[in-house]
Amino acid sequence: MIQLRNVTLRRGAKVLLDGVTVTLNPGEKVGLVGRNGAGKSTLFALLNGSLHEDAGDFFIPAQWRLAQVAQDMPDSDQPATAFVLDGDTRLVTLRAELAQAEHSGDGIAIAHAHSDLADAGAHDAVPRAQSLILGLGFRPGELDRPVNSFSGGWRMRLQLARALMCPSDLLLLDEPTNHLDLDALVWLEGWLQRYAGTLVVISHDREFLDAVTNVTLHIEKQQLTRYGGNYSAFELLRAQQLEQQQSAFARQQDKIAHLQKFIDRFKAKATKAKQAQSRVKALERMEKIAPVLADAEFSFEFKEPQNLPNPMLAIQDASFGYGETVILRNVNRSVLAGQRIGILGANGQGKSTLVKTIARTMPPLAGRITEGKGLAIGYFAQQELDVLRPQDTPLEHMVRLAREFGAATGQSDREQDLRNYLGQFLFSGDMVQQSVGSMSGGEKARLVLAMIVWQRPNLLLLDEPTNHLDLATREALSVALNEFEGTVMLVSHDRALLRSVCDEFWLVGRGGVAPFDGDLDDYQRYLLEEARRLREEVAAGGAGAAPAAGEARITPQEQRKQQALQRQQLSTRLKPLKKELEQAERRMAMLEAEKSALEARLSSALPPGEIAEAGRRLKAVTDELAQLEERWLALSGDIEAAESTSG
Repeated sequence: MIQLRNVTLRRGAKVLLDGVTVTLNPGEKVGLVGRNGAGKSTLFALLNGSLHEDAGDFFIPAQWRLAQVAQDMPDSDQPATAFVLDGDTRLVTLRAELAQAEHSGDGIAIAHAHSDLADAGAHDAVPRAQSLILGLGFRPGELDRPVNSFSGGWRMRLQLARALMCPSDLLLLDEPTNHLDLDALVWLEGWLQRYAGTLVVISHDREFLDAVTNVTLHIEKQQLTRYGGNYSAFELLRAQQLEQQQSAFARQQDKIAHLQKFIDRFKAKATKAKQAQSRVKALERMEKIAPVLADAEFSFEFKEPQNLPNPMLAIQDASFGYGETVILRNVNRSVLAGQRIGILGANGQGKSTLVKTIARTMPPLAGRITEGKGLAIGYFAQQELDVLRPQDTPLEHMVRLAREFGAATGQSDREQDLRNYLGQFLFSGDMVQQSVGSMSGGEKARLVLAMIVWQRPNLLLLDEPTNHLDLATREALSVALNEFEGTVMLVSHDRALLRSVCDEFWLVGRGGVAPFDGDLDDYQRYLLEEARRLREEVAAGGAGAAPAAGEARITPQEQRKQQALQRQQLSTRLKPLKKELEQAERRMAMLEAEKSALEARLSSALPPGEIAEAGRRLKAVTDELAQLEERWLALSGDIEAAESTSG
């Protein structure tokens, strides 16, 4: 187990943890939560050995193997599979020993090395590595691509796969979901749920924490508190504790006021001086209960749009992409006032391309996008620097924005008013003069939100807005979006945000955009099925399958994906019919039992009044049974016809 006893940790002169004591048991999956800057990364540094305690005792079993994601951007020309394979440090060591034994011609050492390699799982290491890579969203044709041929986000996924490949007793993950889209996120949750070691994870994704953790460590005010349960359980327990603490504080304040009143009244009287002095000592001895001064949580709201065109925009026979590369074809969709659309799809399928084109930062390659009169777009780019200038300050951004949009929004462009406005988004004092390039990801995200709100948009295009936001700020964004009176189009892997904001979904994939007939749970099941099929295909040797040059045909992967989507859509369509069928069957069984009981009663000697009542009830039961049987036959026929057509 891992133990901290009265541990104090500092970063420079700042004390982040002060005399904390906590125990983590083998196999526990721990969510580490707290405000940015509270000390989460510092505690990770203690756990991985890069930082030592300043006071107290820290213990971790010496034999435990540690795995964590390297934070450096890999710049290797190794194939992706080989790069991830090297994450299994045990295999790397044993292969080096085998090479040394073969070089020296030591037969016994060669035999031992082969035996150790078999024990370490060398026979299936490549399929395991490729399963990790594919699970994190790569395509089969990318398994042998050089690492440095991928973009930064994909290289960080390879770093994550490499960490998961490493045999470990303790796995440390710091914001592992930042570079993942929803399909990879769902796969990672399943992998971590099966992980047998001890997991400690920092994340701002509440559904991810709920899915993978069973213990929560909360860092606040230099203290570390352990809660049994996932993040939702922690929130509930903490709310109860704060309520109890507030009540205790209020009672204590009443007692202090009563004692102080006695002291003030009688301290000058000789006859009461002794009693007054005893109350002074009682005040000094009294343990001070801290008031629940709920730190000022960040909150904001979108201003009421000046108008709401309907439709907001219409996409007609459009193609989307960049240069000569077409990603989406023949798109025909309308966006109406008040719609709240979640945009789903695997990474690389065109979600960001769709949003960027609607946001006017890219032109459509064909077709047209017709905008409603008075359309005002607020665009949150996945990469904040797409809309920010790193050398400029928040105030310079707002001044430029006021000059460009001030007249249209009817807002003041006075510098002091802009300073006051930035203060609402936690940019106060010297921060308004700090260069954006030196800010954290969360600060940049808040600045983008401030700029969007100021423009009073009626259509919000949000592409992964939560990547750098902590849990409190995500909650503030969710509240603000739910109160927004305009239209929202949201790309996000934060399922809590998607669930709370969106009431319909579009699926971007296979070169098109279509409505998704289902909810997020349906989509997760679809993703897990597709991930499983892809892994099975690679294990069967289909990783390298590709169409011949110039051949226009659907690949096996795309065909399987399309079939899986059709099955999911069929399941969603048949769900209410099957539910009604089950209800009819249960009701028919109850009526059959009642009918048998009534017939048995009527065959016995009964008083005339009971015979009449039983006869009336038997007729009612028989009539209802006949109606249910007709409905049952109709439902069965509809379901059978739909399934046979689909097959």
